Amino acid sequence: MAVALGELAVRFGCELRGDPQVQLERVATLAGAGPGELAFLANPRYRTQLAATRASAVVLDAAAAADCPTAMLVSSNPYATYARIAALLHPPAPLAAGVHPSAQVAAGAQIDPSAEVGPLTVIGPGVSIAARCYVGPHSLIEAGVVLAEDVRLVARVTLGARVRIGARTVMQPGVVIGGDGFGFAPERGTWLKVPQLGSVQVGADVEVGANTTIDRGAIEDTVIEDGVKLDNLIMIAHNVRIGAHTVIAGCVGVAGSTSIGRRCMIGGGAGFAGHIVVADDVVVTGYAMITHSIERAGVYSSGIPFEEARAWRRLVARFKRLPLLEGRVRALEQAAGLKEPEEQGGDDE
Repeated sequence: MAVALGELAVRFGCELRGDPQVQLERVATLAGAGPGELAFLANPRYRTQLAATRASAVVLDAAAAADCPTAMLVSSNPYATYARIAALLHPPAPLAAGVHPSAQVAAGAQIDPSAEVGPLTVIGPGVSIAARCYVGPHSLIEAGVVLAEDVRLVARVTLGARVRIGARTVMQPGVVIGGDGFGFAPERGTWLKVPQLGSVQVGADVEVGANTTIDRGAIEDTVIEDGVKLDNLIMIAHNVRIGAHTVIAGCVGVAGSTSIGRRCMIGGGAGFAGHIVVADDVVVTGYAMITHSIERAGVYSSGIPFEEARAWRRLVARFKRLPLLEGRVRALEQAAGLKEPEEQGGDDE
């Protein structure tokens, strides 16, 4: 589908510089684009590629416009504008409404006629699948699951009993929602399984990346609020709550009963201890270890950046000597009458 540049400018509220009749069929990178393709510049690291681009048009901000050799759409948020245009030029394949002959659908399941249920799927009793949903191949939908309108389960998605998924939510391949949480009670050196009786509520406009897991609650539900975006390979434990429009990058682990606020940004590889609360509008950088509640918005980090191996070993040796050095400093301060050791902060400070 070709769309005129002028039409895109009007539709998405951009300043047009160049021929409004330029026809665009698809998107591409600055370096790889050619005729009929739209590129974008949002990261200044790629600005050196702008002058040589062969794209028919580029989405960028006003600061970069002077370096652009081709037609352009000037936007205050080029990346978001590009995303909207890309969705227009590359729409998803239309649904093939109906249930594939190889699917197994339990009696009593309700599937809207406009929905598509793919091959080798299993739909349990009491399931409700609303209009225009897509249930991809090899998916398992257990008893009592509810899918709101326009939900998309790409492939091999497992939804445990009574899970509820909000409108327009997308689950990428391998997602598991509503498996048992990690609940075991110690008893005389062994572990007794604690029944996981809750389920999972996922809001509208959520996206869950490939092979991410969200455990069902132990008694009450695990909750993922509207607009949350989860990357691949994330582990969300039982009774966690993720606030609306929070975004979490890959390989993050969130332990049970932790609550993460709204509009947070969590970097890849971060870990969260259980039973803590993170405020709204918190940014956690990659590989941080969050072991206590965060009460105020802000940017938080932990961990040590990499060093050459020999330097790292020297640093580790110095870390191990810190208690000895601290004791010597305290003794010197006490001898000099500067302060009493008990006036110093504790280990938790």
